[in-house]
Amino acid sequence: MNFAPEVKKTTFKEYGKSEFDTGSTEAQVALFSMKIQHLTGHLKINKKDKVTERSLVLMVGKRRHLLDYLKKKDIERYRTIIKKLKLRK
Repeated sequence: MNFAPEVKKTTFKEYGKSEFDTGSTEAQVALFSMKIQHLTGHLKINKKDKVTERSLVLMVGKRRHLLDYLKKKDIERYRTIIKKLKLRK
């Protein structure tokens, strides 16, 4: 489930500081969100794929940990990324 380098660059440019900023929390959360959306679509078609389901659960947990870290460190950046990615209602 690798994304094309162009897709990653545009994601990092939009959510990170630059297209080469792969380490910022916002960029990582955005990449995890893309992967989660991809796996969710896969699981709607392949309901019995338990390995992918487990990977999805682990990925959601990783994203949750990153968001908790960001919320603890800088609440404004947290609110911005939540709003951009439309993670909360």
